[in-house]
Amino acid sequence: MGRETQAALLEVLDKAPTHGLRRDLFIKDGLPKDRGERDAALTAAALRYASALARGYVDPTRLGRIYTVPRPKADVAAGLASAVEQGDVGGWFDSLAPQTDEYRALSGAFVRYLRLADGPEAEPIPAGKAIKPGESDARIRAIVRSLAMIGYLPAPEAGTAPSERYAPAIVAAVRRLQADYGAEPDGVIGKATIEALNRGPGDRARQLAVNLERLRWLERNPPPTRIDVNTGGAYLDYWRDGQHRDHRRVVVGQPDWETPELGSPIFQLVAHPYWRVPDSIYKDELAGKSRAYLAAQQMEYRNGRLVQLPGPKNALGEIKFDMRNDQLIYLRDTPAKALFAHPERHRSHGCVRVQNAVDFGLLVAGDDGILPKFQEGLMKLDETFVKMKTQVPVRLMYRTAFLEDGQVRLVEDVYRWDDEVAYGLGYLRRPPRERPKHELGVDVGP
Repeated sequence: MGRETQAALLEVLDKAPTHGLRRDLFIKDGLPKDRGERDAALTAAALRYASALARGYVDPTRLGRIYTVPRPKADVAAGLASAVEQGDVGGWFDSLAPQTDEYRALSGAFVRYLRLADGPEAEPIPAGKAIKPGESDARIRAIVRSLAMIGYLPAPEAGTAPSERYAPAIVAAVRRLQADYGAEPDGVIGKATIEALNRGPGDRARQLAVNLERLRWLERNPPPTRIDVNTGGAYLDYWRDGQHRDHRRVVVGQPDWETPELGSPIFQLVAHPYWRVPDSIYKDELAGKSRAYLAAQQMEYRNGRLVQLPGPKNALGEIKFDMRNDQLIYLRDTPAKALFAHPERHRSHGCVRVQNAVDFGLLVAGDDGILPKFQEGLMKLDETFVKMKTQVPVRLMYRTAFLEDGQVRLVEDVYRWDDEVAYGLGYLRRPPRERPKHELGVDVGP
């Protein structure tokens, strides 16, 4: 290996932090002096780094959870050899990570927070009485500094006299922070909001590093027609022939009933579906209910299994998007419409409840050329199965940092899955935080 190639590889490895990766994951300081050993060590480091950029450093299938989202494939050994031969080592490495606006935005945010974390530590905001809009409190000055440090307020101008009044501009920033973390955006600064403010830029850099890694797990050229569901942010995006067709809110699995990360296609639409109650939900929530309760919910036993009939109380609503997977996970409607207005939407037993699901079904059916059959099924008021002409791939992905309306947004790690990935990336493991608990709402559906 020539000196120019060695220098190029070392320069490439120095860029690892821009991807949220630690350089020492791949190479330690002080390479062997022996030329052969040095070449071997540098080549091995380069291949590990190339693989991390191309497919991710952490294997998501080894985290103890279900993960079936398609991953990229890359022959990094052949690619590196070709890059060295062509004298374009830097260009080849630059091509390996996702080439998307979202990845670049998260990378830029990571670098910014990493620099802030290297600076003076912010003064922790002490707990105390909740602060309501318009009140004065000595902690407001520290709160303003923290909000500015994590990007919710502009940095105070030099020479500006700090105020202790909880003014409207600060209230608006606090409400945005609360909404991001799944709290009621009431602007009242209580215990949970103080905890979010005290996490600081180092915590946010760690969260961004985790989500850069999750983006590297994904295919570089996903199907041009697909539905992507972010179960961390609780929304979906529908793409048709490479064009973005729709964005809407969803309700996904609550803690202890987490929606798994699946790659699973929609193969049929079901109008006015029956709900065949899974054994787990029956055992935990319905086995002790009286016959009067079950009758009021339009539930009855058929062939030894509890079934809910189509109608206004049906937990699946008016439409189900049937998907092929062994976990009985699918997209669906719901009678609990009010949940879509909540900032925190991790409320289901694992399936994905879609906002205005019938409208979304009409959109998908129209794009697939099955709209008349689906409309006919809706008119029948009984369970009707409508096969898709072309199955639509769905990717269920848990992400707690993402690009939304051109801005990087970080949300609460409701499932507490970030720390496992962070530990795999070389960050210190943190004491487990208690996972939030939620009521399911007005229905017990999947």
